[in-house]
Amino acid sequence: MNNYTKLSIKILISCLSIAIFSGCSTQKNNAKNRGLQNLSARYNYIYNSNVLLNTYQENLSQTHKDNYDNFLAVYIAPEQIDYSSTAPPQNSDKALDEITQKAQTIVAEKALSNYIDEAYILLGKTNFYKGNYFTATEYFDYTARTYKNNNKVYLNALTWKARSLMRLNNYDLAIKVLDTVYTTLDSVKSEKAEPLATLAQMSIDQLDYKKAITYLEAAIKESNQIQSRTRWPYILAQLYEHEKEYDASLKSYTKVENSNAPFEMYFNAKLSKIRINDLLNDQSSNRKQALLKLLKDDKNFDYTDQIYYEVAEDYYGDADYAKAEEYYKLSTSKSTINQYQKGLTYLKLADLNFKNLGNYVNAKLYYDSAANTLPKTYLGYDAILKKSQNLEYLTQRYQTIAKQDSLQMIAKLPEQAREKMLDEIFEPKKNSITNVKTVGNEKSSKINDPFKSRNNGAFYFSNTSAISTGFTDFKKKWGNRPLEDNWRQSLKSSAQVNQQNQASVIGTESSNDIKSTTVLDKTEKIKAYSLLLPLTAEQRSKSDQQIIEAYFEIASFYQQVLEDQEEATKVYEILLARYPQNNHLDAIYYSLYLGNTKRDLSKSESYKNMVLAKFPNSVYAKTILDPNFSAKQNALDVEVNNAYNAVFDKYEKKDFSSVIIGANEINQRFPGNSLQAQYDYLKAIAIGRTQNVDSLLTVFNKIITQHPNDQLINPLVKDHLAYINANLASFKARKIALIDFDATEPRFIAQQENSITVIKQEPLKIIDPVIPGPKKVIPDANVPIVNPPTPTQITAPNQPIVSPAVEILFSKAESNTYYYVIAVGDVTVSVSSSRFGVGQFNRGNFPGTGLKHQLEELDDDQLIYVGNFENLTDVRNYFEGITPQLPRIMKVPATKYTGFFITKDNFAKIKNRETLNRYIEFFKSNY
Repeated sequence: MNNYTKLSIKILISCLSIAIFSGCSTQKNNAKNRGLQNLSARYNYIYNSNVLLNTYQENLSQTHKDNYDNFLAVYIAPEQIDYSSTAPPQNSDKALDEITQKAQTIVAEKALSNYIDEAYILLGKTNFYKGNYFTATEYFDYTARTYKNNNKVYLNALTWKARSLMRLNNYDLAIKVLDTVYTTLDSVKSEKAEPLATLAQMSIDQLDYKKAITYLEAAIKESNQIQSRTRWPYILAQLYEHEKEYDASLKSYTKVENSNAPFEMYFNAKLSKIRINDLLNDQSSNRKQALLKLLKDDKNFDYTDQIYYEVAEDYYGDADYAKAEEYYKLSTSKSTINQYQKGLTYLKLADLNFKNLGNYVNAKLYYDSAANTLPKTYLGYDAILKKSQNLEYLTQRYQTIAKQDSLQMIAKLPEQAREKMLDEIFEPKKNSITNVKTVGNEKSSKINDPFKSRNNGAFYFSNTSAISTGFTDFKKKWGNRPLEDNWRQSLKSSAQVNQQNQASVIGTESSNDIKSTTVLDKTEKIKAYSLLLPLTAEQRSKSDQQIIEAYFEIASFYQQVLEDQEEATKVYEILLARYPQNNHLDAIYYSLYLGNTKRDLSKSESYKNMVLAKFPNSVYAKTILDPNFSAKQNALDVEVNNAYNAVFDKYEKKDFSSVIIGANEINQRFPGNSLQAQYDYLKAIAIGRTQNVDSLLTVFNKIITQHPNDQLINPLVKDHLAYINANLASFKARKIALIDFDATEPRFIAQQENSITVIKQEPLKIIDPVIPGPKKVIPDANVPIVNPPTPTQITAPNQPIVSPAVEILFSKAESNTYYYVIAVGDVTVSVSSSRFGVGQFNRGNFPGTGLKHQLEELDDDQLIYVGNFENLTDVRNYFEGITPQLPRIMKVPATKYTGFFITKDNFAKIKNRETLNRYIEFFKSNY
């Protein structure tokens, strides 16, 4: 019995061992194992994976938002993964993860099956749909190389490899791969649809639409999928329409309309059919009626904006710009869901105002709206930003004119009428009743146009934005002053303080005397704006000058940047009509002489004679008599600049007698040169260092007399004179006027112990006329540059839009410390004289602010930086003030320097030319 038991145990152990061995030998390459692995791989993994993948693709097509204003994508692909982001990938999906796991299981455990190639294809596709195109390319490339002899697998792998490369924008390599795909097509009898569709997408991307039509037609014939009955025919219709094959396009759109396409595709197909029928029948009015009839169908409610947009497009095509603008505006007002459509309509309104209506102020505002609404991936987004930024130049000046006109109008009123008007202006607005008007067959709300308040001639006080800006300006100048008598006084008598204390106590004890916040705000605003009114002759003159400068700069911008000579002429004539005597007459006459050469020869000749008769010594008269004068003048400026640097070297060495001789020689050789005021100033300082105060006063007064319009030296000399006259006894006691003069920091005004916040000032402008030269060639005629180019100022080429890497390196955050920087891209040139010019500008135009200029040297660049500015407004004001003066301040070629402002933190990140250039890109894109 025991022997039998032992034998039974041995037999059982042997059977178990055989079973275990058999189970562990599945990797043996025999027919049985191959059959088992093929069965398991096919039904447990491949089949289920394909079901999951098909479901994922269907869900993706349903959630994908198509842009019907462009060609639809032949196949849908997600965005590439942003590897710099710490956020989890957005394209991750449980289905994709499950497919990946199944495919990896086949590769790891089913090595003897016939489905390893399909497993690798699945791994490539899951990475493709996750947006991980680099990894997807590697999987497809490996599969294509490993299974080159299997034509179907080879073709499939190359097709998806090409798609991955296209998503990586590696079109050169993708084209080579697709060449192989094309030559391999004939080697297979089926499964040609996807390769053909990929070839069609590449042709669309390469703008070869005829070839795209051929490939897409073939792909539709080869496919039995849903996309071959809806999406691909719609794209084919778009391509036919683009190629003006309208009959074929109409046939394809009808096929989509009669299919079970999504409603949005159906609706757009119907819109397109209306458009094409209009083109075929040449009856635009019928199309408008057909479009407006669509509004009656409730199903089209969400597409009202597109219907109005199409109607506007029709009116635009008919050159009826007023009607086009009306319906474009209706489109924006009805756009509630499709933000892309809304942004596109804003862009159309902007282009309409810019190109057709000539309303550049409105155009700027619409470009702003388009930039805020359209995605940053929009093809023309960079150009929109540039247009918006540069048209701000016009908007600011039109607002200045409106503001000053309004202030002057109120100032002219009798006191009681003035008080009544201010009371009405600052009365809190009540909600106005919305008017209703009928457009087409639909009643719609009449939208108040916010842009009208900012047009030329608009009443300033109806513009709440402008009022807010002015109120802020008052606070910057006077501080947050309390509403009280004698508010200008910083130090008050004890009686005044007691009165105020008593008033405050009474105010806290008696609730009946407490005013509402609204009343206080209103009273404060009225008081603030009353102080801005030009009530005296001097104030009126300053207000007039602001209007003159604004008109002059607007006209110059139209003429030199926008190249709109007709509009420039209109503005110049408005300026002359309002101010027949102004400080720009020579430039205005010359510009009107040029502007009328092709329009009115008699007018042109009249203005030419005015220039020659009234301003015979001006650069304009010299240019009329000698067309090459401008080129000669530029060469002369270079020589005068170089000579100035030589004289300044002697000044730094304290060789003052040589400075006086050198300045006299240059002024004799080149009388009336562009830097004469600066030569005279160096000569004056040298005289002050060698002679008594009477001699110094004589030359200073001579500078004031000879250069009354100079904005760089004249303000500085006036400050010097004021300081000398205030301390004249002290100066009279000296044998030499400037005995303690520091050559690097000449100043006559009292030193300030603490830095003072820069007071906002109006941007300074060069009063000296600049000859409007020949029209400049702008790289993109639709993208104007910021400032009108001048013969002494070379416009830098357009910088590329800032990249994500730049955004990461530099911060947009506001700071308590800003610098203004002039970057000189050459370490071999001396910037001493240029720094001296910056100091002159600071002391003459921002006295008492504690501004200092310093030098930071990099390996390849020199940075002159001015600070400290406590906020963005102050540094921007300084930037706008100094920029027009830079050609006269800087004694290096204009192509070698760039001016910008920067926060202290960002400035610390500039270590070399690469980071400097990256910040300049950042600055131009954000400021």
